[in-house]
Amino acid sequence: MTWYDREPSKTAKAEDVATIVDSIIRGRRSVRGFLPTPIPKETILNILDVAARAPSGTNTQPWQVTIVTGEKKESLSRELISTALDPTHNAGHQQEYSYYPEKWISPYIDRRRKVGYDLYGLLGIAKGEKALMELQFTRNYAFFDAPVGLFFTIDRILGQGSWLDYGMFLQNVMLAARARGLDTCPQAAFCKYHRIITRHLEIPESQMLVCGMALGHEDQSRVENTLSTERESALNFARFLE
Repeated sequence: MTWYDREPSKTAKAEDVATIVDSIIRGRRSVRGFLPTPIPKETILNILDVAARAPSGTNTQPWQVTIVTGEKKESLSRELISTALDPTHNAGHQQEYSYYPEKWISPYIDRRRKVGYDLYGLLGIAKGEKALMELQFTRNYAFFDAPVGLFFTIDRILGQGSWLDYGMFLQNVMLAARARGLDTCPQAAFCKYHRIITRHLEIPESQMLVCGMALGHEDQSRVENTLSTERESALNFARFLE
């Protein structure tokens, strides 16, 4: 029994809240072009405070966040981009954990290909134009021009369950940002260059990089921000047993 079942007079209010929450969840998407508009530190901290209400096993709260702006962000971006575009330097970098499977199967490979084709299609990049694809991908390392970069790390001593907790925290960050009229892009692309990032940000060896994230206001003039990804209906991935 929900709270609004116990208090019928508040039913309308509960429906309004559900509509707002659903709208925020459905409105969250990965934005790949941001305006340079600064974000106040108080807003960032407020987002993180709200996100920290995410559940975690025995309240371990496994998240650690490093926030970069200004010259610190720009200097990091310069080294990441130059490294990514230099085959000699790029070869020596790899991420510490497997984000994607070693062998792709359907339907996952189909969804992966579709989002890639759709994005590059919007940008006018044809299949096989690897140099242009690479240049677009390196925009990750400029945070897609967002004014704020977030880096999320976890203590290496923690187990797989803490990574599940971390996912809920990351989702909260993105939803809290969206509720404040801001957009985000969670970025696993940073993980390949964890050594450069941890050096720039003075992250201790005891912590592992989980991912990065761009935060800011969407640049609505960027065509890539018109990308709309599809989601399977719950009818296709859920089942009832009675």
